[in-house]
Amino acid sequence: MAETVADPEAPAAVRHAEEVMGTVFSFDVRGGDPDAVRAALGEAVAGLHRVDEVFSTYREDSQVSRLAREEIGVGDCDPEVAEVLGLAAEAERVSDGWFSTRYRGLLDPTGIVKGWSAERAARALARVPGVSGVSVNGGGDVQMTGAPEPTRAWRVGIADPLRPGGLAAVISAAGVAELAVATSGTAERGAHIVDPRTGKSAVTDLVAVTVVGPRLTWADCWATAAFAMGSRAGLAWLEALPGVEALLITAGDEVRCTGGLAARLG
Repeated sequence: MAETVADPEAPAAVRHAEEVMGTVFSFDVRGGDPDAVRAALGEAVAGLHRVDEVFSTYREDSQVSRLAREEIGVGDCDPEVAEVLGLAAEAERVSDGWFSTRYRGLLDPTGIVKGWSAERAARALARVPGVSGVSVNGGGDVQMTGAPEPTRAWRVGIADPLRPGGLAAVISAAGVAELAVATSGTAERGAHIVDPRTGKSAVTDLVAVTVVGPRLTWADCWATAAFAMGSRAGLAWLEALPGVEALLITAGDEVRCTGGLAARLG
């Protein structure tokens, strides 16, 4: 049996897992004063719960639920609501409508909120003096900054949707200051992705799309949009997006990748 020997020069690690937004957010913060990191982590976690209160479509009294019922306007909401809706509108424009914040005719920005909130939390933690690396995993979608150790990069395993317990690939953040990995598919939650053009579950040849890019906000949106498009159109669209790489897996066990993905494997 191999034994891992701790590197005495490795930065201190502060880790935490929090149930929120119907999933688990896992934090791994390296470097910095542990007390300062824990204080910032407490603020980040409180921020996630506040996002849930504001954006949850399952809470009748949330600002987004009230906005969808037209009981209030965007100007009556927290500033983050206008920010998220602006980002969602940009995602809809870039994806030619394949990403949408409408579900069954009602406002539903949940497709962007989780990625945006995880990215925001990671960036806030990265600003703590002395912090050298941050990883925030929100239900399987990950935002990373810096590195966990001076000689080691963050790495994320991509689950194989057709072989439970197996990995389809391992993504490395080596050589970049920040990296995000987001996956959309049917393996974990079934047919939950909607085709905006029909309002029904997206029927495609795909079982999973993983998108890799600097920001989780966009990676999450692009994975959802590409899944709804299907493998052929989705891959062509992702290939044209600057700074984005992707791995698509079809129901027939075909693996299709963007041209630059190989540089991120490891």
